[in-house]
Amino acid sequence: MEQNNEGNLAQIRHVVLVLSGKGGVGKSTITTELALALRHAGKKVGILDVDLCGPSIPRMLSVGRPDVHQCDSGWVPVYTDAQKTLALMSIGFLLDDPDEAVVWRGPKKTAMIGQFVSDVAWGELDVLLVDTPPGTSDEHLAVLENLKKHKVDGAILITTPQAVSTGDVRREVTFCKKTGVRILGIVENMSGFACPHCSECTNIFSKGGGEELAKLTGSVFLGSVPLDPLLSTSIEEGKDFMQSFPDSATFSAISSISQTLLDSLQTA
Repeated sequence: MEQNNEGNLAQIRHVVLVLSGKGGVGKSTITTELALALRHAGKKVGILDVDLCGPSIPRMLSVGRPDVHQCDSGWVPVYTDAQKTLALMSIGFLLDDPDEAVVWRGPKKTAMIGQFVSDVAWGELDVLLVDTPPGTSDEHLAVLENLKKHKVDGAILITTPQAVSTGDVRREVTFCKKTGVRILGIVENMSGFACPHCSECTNIFSKGGGEELAKLTGSVFLGSVPLDPLLSTSIEEGKDFMQSFPDSATFSAISSISQTLLDSLQTA
């Protein structure tokens, strides 16, 4: 049967970009935990990690550096579970040395992103999350250019509460408006410190910056995720936080964000 012009994206129901105007706000962490939450909600999920210079998601999902195989349709993504409900493709799988720096000029980055978007045989997915680098650079434009044949549902913007972070994310809002990308919502990460002993939340970095930014820009506020040592440990060890700590406040926060995202996608 002949594929339509969407190629390997034809069986993907929803495509969501994960953006941040600043590095170090936990964008890859939120991408990983949202993917796990969606999978536990019964969805088939893919993660396209186009953070070419900092591909951390393979470690977060404890998939190591497996060989990437090819089929007639292109590259076969790496699956994190036997049921093949969570698929991942990352530049990290293609590097000979995990400590090797990716020192590429714009055209080479653009070409690699084009391959990632068009040549990965995702199969049927409910949601594809695209984890992007910080900022509004060549990589972001390349992603949008290569996804233009497929409807991008929108973007989630990740920030921390401080003004220095929300200021950068405000530029990301402008980027979305200029490129016609719908903003699905803003997530405030590192919103207070959740004590692992008493569960009390202390506002180390202040609180409410992401929610205030959502109000100022007319965007949906998806919710806040606290600094949680249990989440940090799970990420470092490549364990499924959503499965291990279902009674935690952080689990509730991430589950609520993922459900709000699903509701938004289904009513779009």
